[in-house]
Amino acid sequence: MSDIIQPERFRTILILGAPGSGKGTQGKVLGSIPRFHHLACGDVFRSLDTRTPLGQKFVEYSSRGELVPDDVTVQLWHANVRQRVDSHQFKPEIDFLVLDGIPRNVEQAKHMEEHIEVLKVFHLSCPDRTELARRLRKRALKDNRFDDANETVIQQRFATYEAETKPILEYYKGDRVVPIDASQAPAKVLYDILAGIMTLDAWKELEKMKI
Repeated sequence: MSDIIQPERFRTILILGAPGSGKGTQGKVLGSIPRFHHLACGDVFRSLDTRTPLGQKFVEYSSRGELVPDDVTVQLWHANVRQRVDSHQFKPEIDFLVLDGIPRNVEQAKHMEEHIEVLKVFHLSCPDRTELARRLRKRALKDNRFDDANETVIQQRFATYEAETKPILEYYKGDRVVPIDASQAPAKVLYDILAGIMTLDAWKELEKMKI
């Protein structure tokens, strides 16, 4: 493996979808398959070391109840990815990075451009918001997060997604964006995602390597 060169930017698969579309589920399953490394936005903040200068910056904003600026969020994300590379959890020379929950908006996508090469964006599409709301309520009750089952909270999450996150599809427009029917069974959604990944030249190159 000594002749395998680490790419300048991480080869990345984005999973995008409205709340309840199953992007976290698909990200976790993909991350359990060799040659894929999954990182959700929540993982970045959960593993944050508040003793570091970057961690202090995060605390500074969150303690005031303010949103963390996009550039700081991306810095935190990048520091987390570098830690994973240094600890050999994520091997960018042979692994695809699978992201869900980040970038959250077009500004973050622009900041991340120098770090990631987005090969595919799988858009988990489910126009039936009633079905997505049902899933969110079910998940909230299962996780004992009763506030998240509130109809007002759910509708606010949909509105935030439409206004801030969905425009990312336009940013990455073209054949990189692959619509996937999120109302299907999770196994069929995974099948469709894997089928899309296997068309990539980068995947075909990886298959030829003796790893």
